[in-house]
Amino acid sequence: MDVNSRNENDLSVLEDQLREIYGRLVYTHKTHEKAADLTLKKWDRVKIWQIVISTAVTSSLVAALFGDAMYATVTSAILSAISLGINLFLKNYDLGKHAQQYSDSANKLWVIREKYLSLLTDIRIGTPDITEIQRKRNELQDELSQIYESAPRTNKKAYDQASQALKELEELTFSDDEIDKFLPRQIRKTNIKN
Repeated sequence: MDVNSRNENDLSVLEDQLREIYGRLVYTHKTHEKAADLTLKKWDRVKIWQIVISTAVTSSLVAALFGDAMYATVTSAILSAISLGINLFLKNYDLGKHAQQYSDSANKLWVIREKYLSLLTDIRIGTPDITEIQRKRNELQDELSQIYESAPRTNKKAYDQASQALKELEELTFSDDEIDKFLPRQIRKTNIKN
């Protein structure tokens, strides 16, 4: 086997590895985005319940002043206990902060994802040599490892939503026409008006 064919084969193997990592990274990034969305929705629901229960407690106390004191007092006590439980939960588990951690991780993963995409593009246009590609790959793996160490764990529901978004809703897929609408005329692939 001559040096050129070996180098092309090595480059092909390296490109396959980078494509695999890129694919996993696309899913991980989207899963963290979906986890942030799910956590924010949960936080919103908890906040709404806090407001509803607080309003009910206040209404029960007002009713105790002007009506059936025993019934209103018992209702108020039960609702106050529920409110206390929700507040204790929120004291120990800050959903807003947790959602922000998912969002921060997704943002960091997006940067690495784009670097992998650029590296794959460089391979296709023949820019870097194989040693340079390996060096960049190793740097990216180190950066990615640091992000994974601090990233919060996601769950199956977030993964399932990410999978649906990527496969069925094609959230990360664009046609040439869609991309061209965002580009200056000089670098568009197709001739579109606007």
